[in-house]
Amino acid sequence: MGEAGCTQNAQIQGVESQVIAGYCEDSQHRSWVFWVQDASSWIDQRFLYAVAVDLSLCRQYPSGLSELMCLERLMRKILVAGNWKLNASIQDTEQLIKGILAGMDGVSAEVAVCPPYPYLMQAHQLLDGSAVRLGAQNVSDQDNGAYTGEVSAAMLIEIGCYYGIIGHSERRAYYAEDDAFIARKFVKLQAQDVVPILCMGETLEEREKGVTETVVATQLDAVIEEAGVAALADAVIAYEPVWAIGTGMTATREQAQEVHAFIRQRIAGHDAAVAEKVQILYGGSVKPDNAAELFAEPDIDGGLIGGASLKAEDFLGICSAGN
Repeated sequence: MGEAGCTQNAQIQGVESQVIAGYCEDSQHRSWVFWVQDASSWIDQRFLYAVAVDLSLCRQYPSGLSELMCLERLMRKILVAGNWKLNASIQDTEQLIKGILAGMDGVSAEVAVCPPYPYLMQAHQLLDGSAVRLGAQNVSDQDNGAYTGEVSAAMLIEIGCYYGIIGHSERRAYYAEDDAFIARKFVKLQAQDVVPILCMGETLEEREKGVTETVVATQLDAVIEEAGVAALADAVIAYEPVWAIGTGMTATREQAQEVHAFIRQRIAGHDAAVAEKVQILYGGSVKPDNAAELFAEPDIDGGLIGGASLKAEDFLGICSAGN
C-alpha cells in the first residue's frame, strides 16, 4: 500500500467543544477531511501530519492527540438529475415519470427530473409523495416585471421545484449567458430556497489549449464573488465538458475526477467544510454502462443526465449505479 502525506499547516475550519474539522491534500490532489478529538495541544501547535494509507484510515500524529481520522470523502450521497432539455410532451411526461417511479425500488441515490417549463406542474403532481425531486432547466435573473418570456425563482418554488439548473453550456453558447449573469441567477434561486445546479465546463478547444482549470475556476469564482463561498453548501455543481455533451464522447474517469478534484480543491481554498459537503456531478454522455465507474471516483457525486434521462430504463440504470 502506498503512502501519501497530507500537507502540514492544514487549515483549521472550526472548533466545537473538543472537535476540530480541517482539510488537507495528498500528493495526488485528493481531498481529505480530518476530525481531531481532545486536541487542545494541537490547537496550540496549529499543525497536523497525517498519513493516508490506501485511501483508508491512518493514524500518525503528535503526542497529545487522543484520536484522529483522515477520511477521503465524507458521506455525500449520489445525485442523479435528468435534464430533459427541449423534449417531451404531456403524454411523454406522464409515461416517463410513471416509468421512473415504477423502477425506484432499491435505488438509494437521490433522484431528480427537470422537464421543460410547460410540464412542471404535471410533473409535480405525478411526483407528489415520491422520493424523486423536481427541477427546472433555467430561471430568470429578475423577480418580476416587464420581462416577457421569463420565469422567476418564486414561480418555480410555487410550482414545486426543488432544483434549478443554471449555467448550462447550451445557455452559455446559444444565449450568450456570461458568468456574472449566471451568478445573479444563482442568488435568485437561493433567495427562494431553490437549490441551484450550477454548470461549468470547458470546450474542446479550451481543453486542447490546456486551459480547462482556468476556465472552470473563472466560472466558479464568479458565483463565489457574487454569493459567497458559504452559499455553495446549499447548491450542487455540475462539471460538464462541453465536448462530451450529446457527442457520444465521454471524459475518462481519470479526466473527470481530475477536474472534480480541482473544483473541490478551489472551494476548499475558501472553506474546506463547504468543499466536502457540496455535491459535484458529472455531465457528459453518462450512460448505464459507464455510470458506475464514474460514480466510483472520490469527487464525482452523481450525474446530470441528458439524452439517457428520456428513457426510463436507461435513467434508472444510471440511478442504480449510484447504489
